[in-house]
Amino acid sequence: MGIILSGGPSSVYEEGAPSLDAGVFDLDVPTLGICYGFQVMAKALGGEVANTGLREYGATDATIVTEGTLLEGQPVEQNVWMSHGDQVSRAPEGFEVLKHSDHGQHVLENFLHKAAGLPADWNSGNVIAEQVERIRQQVGTSRVISALSGGVDSAVSTALVHEAVGDQLIAVFVDHGLLRQGEREQVENDYVASTGVKLITVDARETFLNALAGVSDPEQKRKIIGREFIRAFEKVQADLVAEAAAEGEEVRFLVQGTLYPDVVESGGGTGTANIKSHHNVGGLPEDLQFELVEPLRTLFKDEVRAIGRELGLPEAIVGRQPFPGPGLGIRIVGEVTADRLEILRAADAIARAELTKAGLDDEIWQCPVVLLADVRSVGVQGDGRTYGHPIVLRPVSSEDAMTADWTRLPYDVLSKISNRITNEVRDVNRVVLDVTSKPPGTIEWE
Repeated sequence: MGIILSGGPSSVYEEGAPSLDAGVFDLDVPTLGICYGFQVMAKALGGEVANTGLREYGATDATIVTEGTLLEGQPVEQNVWMSHGDQVSRAPEGFEVLKHSDHGQHVLENFLHKAAGLPADWNSGNVIAEQVERIRQQVGTSRVISALSGGVDSAVSTALVHEAVGDQLIAVFVDHGLLRQGEREQVENDYVASTGVKLITVDARETFLNALAGVSDPEQKRKIIGREFIRAFEKVQADLVAEAAAEGEEVRFLVQGTLYPDVVESGGGTGTANIKSHHNVGGLPEDLQFELVEPLRTLFKDEVRAIGRELGLPEAIVGRQPFPGPGLGIRIVGEVTADRLEILRAADAIARAELTKAGLDDEIWQCPVVLLADVRSVGVQGDGRTYGHPIVLRPVSSEDAMTADWTRLPYDVLSKISNRITNEVRDVNRVVLDVTSKPPGTIEWE
């Protein structure tokens, strides 16, 4: 057994910041402090935490001076991640301070398996069995609706619930008009063929555009999209409820592919900061008529992919790059309109095609393509002056989406993407590359 302390606000001195009961150290079990966790641990044990006066975000270099159990097997020189303005200026007596790095997974493995003595027996089969039993207990004989977007999270959560309750599940796909090129067809054809799940498609493109008209604030856009998602379900609910009632059953549950990073960034849990609302965490309306089934809520993306493969989903779906629930609506900086969606959809399709052609799909976590709709830049195309929009490429590498670094794509690939976008996509005359890590920037712009 071991205890890992992590997460929390940016400073142990913030108003309402969670504290630590020092009695935890009397349990005689290995305890690891990471980030806020090591700050609150140091403070509780008599150390000092001080504000540096510096903004320390992103990557920097570090040298290991003492290996020990946690850093066993790691290189002396390594890249570490910072996301704070405080530091432990004086550690408690007998303690050493470590930082999160590219080798953080190895640190955790050393702590769990070598320091705490826990067996390495996690596997997707065990998780599937546990979740199937939990879903069956929660749902009983009621019917279930799944919010299927076509992304990895919703695809796996839908397949997992289908594994548990079979034909009690009905998948509902909402075409909100914020999808990438060809995604509706992939859901209606490829996914259904591979799973056998019953699917209902709702065409709500006009409804979403009307609701988003005139809205530029990203948080407001996310909440509107979340609200309209539920409203779209409510429109088909009557038919599904009537169908179930005719057979003496009821529709009570809604499946969502919420992951743990979604919960953390939305301020889930005591003391966590709200970074951004996720439509399936912070954007749900208070009058929601369904009980939620969230089988992936405690998992990270790599674990979700492993479960999807174990369930037999096609690699084209399981290995798909992450795509946000609000879709292209949060990749347009500014108001969302049909015209702007058409521009962004065309640019995104080019970027994805060229990355695939170059064999880079497995080397990047994802590559959001962003339209700076409220920005105009001067350009020269043909024999005349243009005044078009910039497109931003955001290629990132990550393991769990909690931290990420920008991917160093080959220049010839970037050049090809830029040339094609500026030549083939109307009203775009500039392509730029986002080279910001997370932290300080999130993966999505909004």
